[in-house]
Amino acid sequence: MTQWLPAAMMALLSFGLWGLFSKLTIVYIDSRSALIFQTAGVLLVGVVALGMLNFKPATDIKGLSYGVLTGIAYGVGCLFYLIAADKGKVTTVVTLTALYPLVTIILSYFLLQETINGKQFMGIVFALLAIYMMS
Repeated sequence: MTQWLPAAMMALLSFGLWGLFSKLTIVYIDSRSALIFQTAGVLLVGVVALGMLNFKPATDIKGLSYGVLTGIAYGVGCLFYLIAADKGKVTTVVTLTALYPLVTIILSYFLLQETINGKQFMGIVFALLAIYMMS
């Protein structure tokens, strides 16, 4: 078994639970409040990770800057996800937003000069077709 697979499977499970818990949260509180409590949960995980690093995280300025940008993008994305899930069916919202890798792939192609092979291109086409069929 490849070394990354168990972590990827845990991420898959966690993101699936995140989608479900997000919808359950906004049944009881508004989406902006939900983001506050979700952020508190992320901070809790961050403190655990900090402990795993013996409270000495890496501090390269570029890595730190991109890490902060990652957090900002995540927070903004979560806020808009919660707003969308509050107003729409979670099955449709989570399906659409789960296609975020398409944005990463397209940006990586143009900004990082990463290649997209024929099979990957067809995957992108089918993902876009899936969104059309879900809407």
